[in-house]
Amino acid sequence: MDIILVVLGLVCCILGLFGSFLPALPGPPISWVGLLLLYLTNYVPNNYWVLGITFVLTIIISILDYVIPSKGAKKFGGTKYGVWGTNIGLIIGLFFPPIGFIIGLFVGAFIGELIYNFDDKKGALKAASGAFLGFLVSTFMKFMVCLCFLVLFLFVAIKNYF
Repeated sequence: MDIILVVLGLVCCILGLFGSFLPALPGPPISWVGLLLLYLTNYVPNNYWVLGITFVLTIIISILDYVIPSKGAKKFGGTKYGVWGTNIGLIIGLFFPPIGFIIGLFVGAFIGELIYNFDDKKGALKAASGAFLGFLVSTFMKFMVCLCFLVLFLFVAIKNYF
């Protein structure tokens, strides 16, 4: 049973790493579940501090993942139309991998801003750039957290199993 938990945990951590790039998968929560599965085995001593701190970090990162792109768009002069366009563009872009969601995000924010004010193309481009920059920042942040969770998983697993 422990081997199954370890393998499932490793799969969750790797899937979470991919989920940090793909908007459809919640990367940090999946990676945290991988850590939880590792700590449920009999060979790894329960460390509630590690699980608690990583859980709080997961919640914070998950909230910031939704806040940062919209703040980036607003910082560059975007409106709620641009934020909605960003979200719709992300969803549509998922159907055109591998870079469709990035292009969809940018184009969605641009079109959303144009719907709000068709005459201000320069402002729409600036807001779309802000949304794109916010997306890159939040993606990098999620990737780093998921990578740290994977390294922690591997360190704890190797230390306690070998």
